[in-house]
Formats: sequence, structure tokens, C-alpha cells
Amino acid sequence: MGLTFRGFRRENGQIGVRNHVAIIPTSVASSSVARAISGSVGEWARATPHQMGTSQPAVTREQTTRTLAGIGRNPNVGAALVVELGTEDIEAEALADDIATTGKPVETLSIRDVGGTRPAVDEGIAVARQLNDEISSVRREAADVSELVFGIECGGSDATSGIASNPACGNAADRLVEHGGTACFSETPEFIGAEHILADRCVSDELADRLLDYVDQREAMADLMGVDFRGAQPTPGNQEGGLTTIEEKSLGAIAKGGTSPVQDIVPYGSALPAGEGLVLMDTPGYDVESVVGMVAGGAQVIAFTTGRGSTTGNPIAPVIKVTGNPKTWEGMENNMDVDVSTVFEGDSIEAAGERVFDELLAVADGTHTEAEVRRLEEFAINEIQTNEIAELEVRT
Repeated sequence: MGLTFRGFRRENGQIGVRNHVAIIPTSVASSSVARAISGSVGEWARATPHQMGTSQPAVTREQTTRTLAGIGRNPNVGAALVVELGTEDIEAEALADDIATTGKPVETLSIRDVGGTRPAVDEGIAVARQLNDEISSVRREAADVSELVFGIECGGSDATSGIASNPACGNAADRLVEHGGTACFSETPEFIGAEHILADRCVSDELADRLLDYVDQREAMADLMGVDFRGAQPTPGNQEGGLTTIEEKSLGAIAKGGTSPVQDIVPYGSALPAGEGLVLMDTPGYDVESVVGMVAGGAQVIAFTTGRGSTTGNPIAPVIKVTGNPKTWEGMENNMDVDVSTVFEGDSIEAAGERVFDELLAVADGTHTEAEVRRLEEFAINEIQTNEIAELEVRT
């Protein structure tokens, strides 16, 4: 065994870095109950309230179901309670059965069946506590670093992101890949302008074509909504941070993936198997939805680079905040975990990347990130819009 960390071994062999009881609502109609249950018990309970409706078109429903099941299957989840109103197209029992294939304990709760909100919260609290009792005896054990799946996100970017924090995280990703682990970054719209560089790093021509097709799909969907990605980016906030063109932003964004070959690109919320090297995920550019997609894919830890100071976290996976902006580090130190602004003082990207990698191992071992300490737990699922569905149907 090479480099190791200490995590929670699951029945299916996966290893988690946290031991949460996830409270998973099937729709927006049951999200408030899930949040109330989680807030009434201990720090070990983590709710995933979201905006999805009780009825969705088939393509959208499939993506929502895949994402929720992936969240429940994430190895950081020791047990899960699936909460439904009872009128949703997504059935709690079916979702629970999917999660239970991992061997972890899973229960369901129907708000309508137990008599409404108040009894549902009371019943949910009791069930959540029982689930925690079942998994509280699980202890950390040594695991090889190759079992880590590391997601990397950027948001609130500025000029320092592409120069310091993104390359530092890319170096950390390369280190993990060298040790046999999996690294992932996403946000397909932020490949635009640099997609040819990523395509050249793909391990096959077929994969390169698939990657470029994902980019084309994202652009086509934006066109249907009257949005010009190439003309509308960077955002006003990015521009205030010193970014001038979409190409400049994208070149900085793809630096999160280091220099490793691209082994695969997977749909939103799809599995990111351990030991796969660098894998991309097709997600929108919205930070919260992008992180949720990677966590649903199995990422146990997320690194989130931010020059302007994003505070975004996640309920299931610890989020490491990395900044290359010295003013952000000084002004928002209670939200940041790793300062790589030292690059501007002569520190090498390799040295900064080593610090990010060391932080990854420490967090996997149990060190809490600033986002965890402050319970910053944003959660949102990407919704396929009606015009996107039409575009998908045309393409298929």
C-alpha cells in the first residue's frame, strides 16, 4: 500500500471520508420536511433539498433520479432516508432500492401516508436516529489514496484563478492520478475556446469526438435560449476580476485538470469509478449544480478554486476552498482553506499543488473544511429544459 488515508469502508467495498445519514427528498414538495428532519438531529445528518417538481418530462426525470440515487450511493453516505410527498413521479421506494444496492441501510418516508408535515418530521427524526445508530459503530480504517475520487470546481474566478489556483489544483490532480486515483472537472461551457486542447489530450479519437460533441450540444442548447456563450462570456464578475475573453477564461478553467490524459467524459451525475485517472463530466456552468453532479458521480472530496471569494459548499462532500488572490485570502480567511497566492511571490506551481494535495489527504482523513465548519451546504440539480429536450430528441 502506498499513500494512505483513513476512511469508512462500505459493504460494497467503497471508502467514504465522512459517515453521513443523508436525508434525500424526491421533490421540492418534500424538501422542507427533509431539511427540518436534518436540522432537528445531529451534525451527522445532511439534507439535500432541491428545486425539482413532483412531475417532470421523462428525460429530465431520469437525470433527477440518477443524481439523487448517486448522492445516496456516494461512499460518504453511511445510510439514507428517502422522503416523498407521495404524489411524485419519482417513487421513494424505487429510489431507496437503487441506493440499497450498495448494502447501506435505507428507509423511506411518505408525508401523505403518515398524516402530513408535523408527523412526517417527527417520524423522520426517529428513523434518522435509528439509521445513525446502525452506522455509528463504523470506524475509520486505512485505505490507499488510489480509492479517492477528487472533483475540482472553479467559481467566482478572476485572473489569479487561471494563473495560480487552477494550475495548483491541476498539479494536485496529477499527483492523485499518478497514485492511481480519479480526478474530475466539469462545466462543459467553460471548455469553449479551449476544447481543442482537451480533445488533443483524449486517449482516443472516439473520445475526442464525444468531448467535442458535448461542447456542441451545450452551445446548441444555449442558442435555443438565445444565449451566445462565446459572446456573453466572461461574466461581469469575471471581467471585474480581470478576465477579458472566453478563451482566456477557458484556458484557465481547464488548468484544473493538470496535464494527465483525458480517459473519459461522462453525462451529468454519472458514476466516476475509482482508479480511472482524469475523467470529465458534462455539466452546466452553474457551480452548485456542477459540484452536485460530481458528488452524485462518487466524488468524496471537492476542491473549489475562487479568486473573488465564493462561499459555496456541499452537504455530502467536504469542499476545499483554494484561492490565488492574496486579498481574498486576507479578507475571507474564514472561508478559505488553501492560499496559493504565494505563486506570485515566486512559489512554484508544483509546491502550491503539493499543498493542495496534502490538504486533500488531510480532509480525507477527517479534517473539516471551512465550509463544513460553517455548514455551507448548497445543493441544486441541473434541470434539462424543454428546449434542451427538443434538441436532444433531434440529435437522437
